[in-house]
Amino acid sequence: MIHYIWGFMILIGIIIGVITGEITSVNTSVIDGAKEAVSLCISMVGIMAFWTGLMEIAREAGIIKYLTYKLEKVLGFLFPQIPKDHVAREYIASNMIANILGLGWAATPLGLKAMEELSKLEEKDPTVKKGTASKAMCTFLIINVSSLQLIPVNVIAYRSQYGSINPTAVVGPGLVATLISTGVAVLFCRIMQQRK
Repeated sequence: MIHYIWGFMILIGIIIGVITGEITSVNTSVIDGAKEAVSLCISMVGIMAFWTGLMEIAREAGIIKYLTYKLEKVLGFLFPQIPKDHVAREYIASNMIANILGLGWAATPLGLKAMEELSKLEEKDPTVKKGTASKAMCTFLIINVSSLQLIPVNVIAYRSQYGSINPTAVVGPGLVATLISTGVAVLFCRIMQQRK
């Protein structure tokens, strides 16, 4: 669906460029936009490699395991239906830690692994209809989307790339916004888990 929207917007831009006689500007914008996109991707790869490497060092040093242990009460509160020693909890905790650190690209594979493990649990649960998401899956998805972040690495990187004087100025407002969104997500999940 989204490709239809983008295609429609591009087509409208070209038509307006032809009607107004600014087709040269449209061509220039397309070329400049493509160059800027490549430049942005190259700069983001460096930042992504740094933070993903830092996350791997934290995992090797046992920091992730320690943080997973510290998150045990939170995981028990949010996911009471997942057995305590199940591997899904480790993937969920790692995903949450990566999101908190603003590492969305590192969180995604962990989130997929968590969903895979939750799907295996769902197959064993007789109360869940086949082909529907379990409460744990829905809760994980909602918490993941709310994305509590201490350090919004992506936004800081974009602001730095585009010449912001203070790229880290978004940290405070971002933390407040994501605290609110995560709080609402947790409240919603708890209310929905009480329903049959």
